[in-house]
Amino acid sequence: MPARAASIGFVRRALKPESRRCKFVSRGDRIPVAPARRLVHPARRMKRRDFLDWLTGIVGALVGAFVAYPVLRYLVPPSSPEAATRRVIAAKKDELAPGKFKIFPFGGRPGILVRTPDGNYHALSAVCAHLGCTVQYRGSDQSIWCACHNGVYDLEGRNISGPPPRPLEHYEVHVTGEDVVVEKAKA
Repeated sequence: MPARAASIGFVRRALKPESRRCKFVSRGDRIPVAPARRLVHPARRMKRRDFLDWLTGIVGALVGAFVAYPVLRYLVPPSSPEAATRRVIAAKKDELAPGKFKIFPFGGRPGILVRTPDGNYHALSAVCAHLGCTVQYRGSDQSIWCACHNGVYDLEGRNISGPPPRPLEHYEVHVTGEDVVVEKAKA
């Protein structure tokens, strides 16, 4: 089919059905053509139900993340770095009466400062070697006691009875002026 005849057939199809009579269109005439529509394959169009399912999934995932984050932060506590200092002022000189004790912060862990009835000071880690409970001083038998599982230590930190597998860490104590200074023992 020649090119001229093909274009005439196109023109015939473009005209309205009532004007289907054979009309010849010259080159200068304009033919009304419908505006071009974006062609989208019908299978690729998202239906309203699919969109709502997708949106519900996204919102559900966000809510789940907002709930899971605090739970995970609670279950996995942040690591506390070792204290940069090896010395702390645990108490004032006259703060502890003989036979009393004080729990003091030593870096990220508690320490226990004990003043014996004869006036000497002893400092140890206040974290039980068994399960990490905080220990306390019993003045009646002059020992360090873990209330959780009845572990008992002497004033040097050695375990006397109970389940603790190893002794408490021992700290050195110095009275400097009005301060009682505790420092880690030199290795």
